[in-house]
Amino acid sequence: MGRILRGLAGEGHLRVVAAETGDVVEEARRRHGLSPTATAALGRAMTGALLLAQLLLKTPKERLTLRLEGTGPLGGLLAEADAQGNVRGYVQNPQAEVPLRPDGKLNVGEVLGPGFLRADRSLPSGEVYSGTVPLVSGEIAEDLAHYLWQSEQIPSAVLLGVRVRGEGEVEVAGGVAVQVMPGAPEEVLKRLEANLAGLAGLTPLLKERDLEGALEVLLAGLGFERTDLRALGYPQNEIPARFRCRCSREKALEALVFFTPEEREEMIVKDGGAEVVCHWCGEVYRFSPEEIRTLVAEVRCPDCGALWLYPKADGTSFRIEGDACRCGRRVELPFQGQAQA
Repeated sequence: MGRILRGLAGEGHLRVVAAETGDVVEEARRRHGLSPTATAALGRAMTGALLLAQLLLKTPKERLTLRLEGTGPLGGLLAEADAQGNVRGYVQNPQAEVPLRPDGKLNVGEVLGPGFLRADRSLPSGEVYSGTVPLVSGEIAEDLAHYLWQSEQIPSAVLLGVRVRGEGEVEVAGGVAVQVMPGAPEEVLKRLEANLAGLAGLTPLLKERDLEGALEVLLAGLGFERTDLRALGYPQNEIPARFRCRCSREKALEALVFFTPEEREEMIVKDGGAEVVCHWCGEVYRFSPEEIRTLVAEVRCPDCGALWLYPKADGTSFRIEGDACRCGRRVELPFQGQAQA
C-alpha cells in the first residue's frame, strides 16, 4: 500500500503534497499487463492524480479524472483519484513500447506523443468541471504543472517518478507537488528553484532516502512542517494510497442492458453466457444465461432501439437525459416520477 503526506514549507508560503506509490503502480502493471514504458506513463499519471486530488478536491465524495490523449503508440490513458487515496487507471495500448531516451531513461514523452491533457472534477451533484491544456512534453509532471497554472492559476512544481526493474516490475514510484501560495516572498521562491535545479531526479531520492528523505532534500532550508493527519482520522499520520476500482458484479451485469434483448440472447446461444471486462482494473465478470435473462424490465425507443429506462438493483433507475431520443423521437417513459439518474 502507498501513502500520502501533506504539509507546509517556507513559513506557510508553500503547500506540499507527497506520495509514495510503488505498490499502487505495481498493482496497475500486474492487472493490465503493462510494458515498462506504459507502466511509467500510467504510474506517473496515477500518482499525479493522487497529488491533484489533495490540492483541488473539496469534499470526500468528489473525484478527479486525468485524461491524457496523444498521437504516440500508447494511444492515451486515464487516471481517477479521490481525496481518500483511492486511485485507478488504464492505458489504451498496454504493451506499447518505444526505445529508451539517450540518457537511458524510459521515454514516456515519446510513447504518449503530442496531444492534450484534460482534468475533470466530478462533484456529488453530478456536475463536472473540466479544464484542458496541450501537452507540454508528454512526460506528465511538467504537463500537470502547466495545467495547474493555465487552468487553476496555481503556480506549482510537480515531480513524478517511476523506476522499473529489468523484468518490468516496479522498483519505486512516487511524486511531490509544491504549490506556491499568494504573496510568497522572493527568497522562498529562489530557494525552492535552487533546490529543484540541484535534483538529479525524484526516483533516486525515493530509492535511497524514502519519501521523508526526498522531502528533506527538496525542501532544504525551507522548514517543512508536516500536517498532523491524525485529527482527520488517519492514525498513522498519513493517508493510505491504494489501487481501488469502483466496479462491481452488479454494475457489470447492468452494463449488459445497453445491448438489445436480441443481442443478449445471441450471447446466450453462441457463447453460453457473457463476459464483461472492466477497463479500469481488468477484473473479469462472467454471467450465466439465467442472470442475463433477468435484464428484461427496460424501455427502449420503438424506432431506433436506444435504451431509455431500466431499473437498477439498488432501487433507483437509469434514464436517458433530455426529452428527445438520438433519432429525434420524443421520449415517453412510464412512471417517470420514479426514475433517477
